[in-house]
Amino acid sequence: MIIYGHYDVQPADPLNLWTSAPFEPQIRNGRLYARGAADNKGPLMAHIAAVGQLLERRPDLPLQITFLIEGEEEMGSPSFPKFLQAYQHKLKADFVLLSDTGIPSEDQVVITCGLRGLVLFDLEVTGAKGDLHSGLHGGVLRNPIQALSEICASLHTPDGRVNVPGFYDDVLDVEPWEREQLTKLAGDPEKYRAFLGIQKFHTPPGFTPFEAVRFLPTLEFNGIGGGYQGEGTKTVIPSKAFAKISCRLVPNQNPKKIRELLYRTVRERAPDDVTIRLVDQHEGAPYVVVPPDRSNTPRDQSPVLARAFRATDKAIGEVFGRPPLYLREGGSVPIIGEIKRILGLDSVMMGLFLPEDNLHAPDESFHLGVMEKGIQASERILEAVATSS
Repeated sequence: MIIYGHYDVQPADPLNLWTSAPFEPQIRNGRLYARGAADNKGPLMAHIAAVGQLLERRPDLPLQITFLIEGEEEMGSPSFPKFLQAYQHKLKADFVLLSDTGIPSEDQVVITCGLRGLVLFDLEVTGAKGDLHSGLHGGVLRNPIQALSEICASLHTPDGRVNVPGFYDDVLDVEPWEREQLTKLAGDPEKYRAFLGIQKFHTPPGFTPFEAVRFLPTLEFNGIGGGYQGEGTKTVIPSKAFAKISCRLVPNQNPKKIRELLYRTVRERAPDDVTIRLVDQHEGAPYVVVPPDRSNTPRDQSPVLARAFRATDKAIGEVFGRPPLYLREGGSVPIIGEIKRILGLDSVMMGLFLPEDNLHAPDESFHLGVMEKGIQASERILEAVATSS
């Protein structure tokens, strides 16, 4: 088997919002605070510790484990497919075990059965050849920030749907068993709203917030800039403005097709008195699915992988006190799809990080109680896979 994880992290800024230095780990109230504590160093260490404990106790266990740990996951793993191609002869296994997905609470683990796909790109808008004095030249040209804002605003309808022709054409209906699993989550929308710190939800019609974050595709603006950013004022019309845009994709959406639809729409809606440039930031990743059947055994997969799912289900129930749920994850781990495509391996994705762990945000942390239970569960999974038949 292969245990996958990554050690790279998101940038730590804004640094002034951290209670302690992001790269100097600190334990407070049962949590380890540091950038990467939950994404993905803490969960990865849970599996490493489990292997160590298991080998101390059973050094002759008939189980071959390969650790596959990378440093480019947060940028879409651009070098990893070539690595997998070059070394696939050394990466023989029956399945992959990882913990780079989330859980809703300390005692409710989710086995992730789907990860949204990803499309990333930058939109750059250029007006004049250089920044201009807004008093001397204002009123005779379109401001690139205005043009950029108009384009971005056009990409959603007022009710929250993505306003790109063809964007939803290939989206499949949600399976009934998936809705059934989600109802078992029994999430409280009001608690979720309070946790996010928002006035109200903004979801497309007909979907609860919990359905929207797991079942629907999205288009988000991850960054926007242009003009003067310092303190006080500087009365200029900037030459350039930019936005960083990402889309999360669901089953049957093709990243290449979605990118083409997006680029065509942006070009059609861009004013003709500015110049736009679209910059690919990733080649795109499709939706990844590893669906268990209703007995929690994967369909059409190897006996060892079936044992792994059964062992994971059992270990989680024993250690965390309740059986896992089988749900789609709103996030993306692009390399999981590449592992399936190149190595032919499916993945058992045991979530370990919590919503309050603040992934990608200041004061990221990892719950040490969850980590300890994760170690216990992982050790039981490994032992069960090695000894059962």
